[in-house]
Amino acid sequence: MAEPAQISLHNAASPMMEELLCFHDHAMTMLTLIGTTVMAALIITLSTKLDNTSTTEADHLESLWTLLPIIILIFLASPSMRTLYLLEDPECPHLTIKTMGHQWYWSYEYSDFTDVEFDSYMIKEQDLENGTPRLLETDNRMVFPTQVLVRLLISAEDVLHSWTLPTLGIKADAVPGRLNQLVFSTTRPGVFYGQCSEICGANHSFMPIATESVPMEHFENWISTW
Repeated sequence: MAEPAQISLHNAASPMMEELLCFHDHAMTMLTLIGTTVMAALIITLSTKLDNTSTTEADHLESLWTLLPIIILIFLASPSMRTLYLLEDPECPHLTIKTMGHQWYWSYEYSDFTDVEFDSYMIKEQDLENGTPRLLETDNRMVFPTQVLVRLLISAEDVLHSWTLPTLGIKADAVPGRLNQLVFSTTRPGVFYGQCSEICGANHSFMPIATESVPMEHFENWISTW
């Protein structure tokens, strides 16, 4: 969950988010080097009065400033393609959860178990307990085990929604009549919050996503209560 005055991304709680953070740092390093070089060239150009007439027909210089952007793009595209491949790499999940977007709440169904389905509504501000985040906590959390591959099937019943968990680095649109899929796992237990990231109507800001990653024995105890 984001903290006040935070300017960086969320701490990673999944291998996918760790890959995204590494690519973000790599891209920002490249952009910083490019910006520094351009600023240095501008300062040198504006602060000196020296002229060099040999650069008016410099074929080598023209080749350099053509090849240099290509090399930079290769350095950016290579890790980007690797990250995209890892995000879309199909693996065999151990648990399947189906979520449906409604105006304005989420419903969850554990397809591997019988009669395990529930709706998740935002808790109103006057009903919140001390220390509970406003506009993020729900009456029923989506619970799943830690370090287990989970497949999430996402769709919507009425309008477009978007199921997003920044801490896990996952986001998928919930489209009526269409089934999208996410495969993820968590590296540590915890409670992770998200929100609908698609403008879906008047109460778009009031359909949060609250999930909880727990050890396997706790998940088995939780699922046995249904």
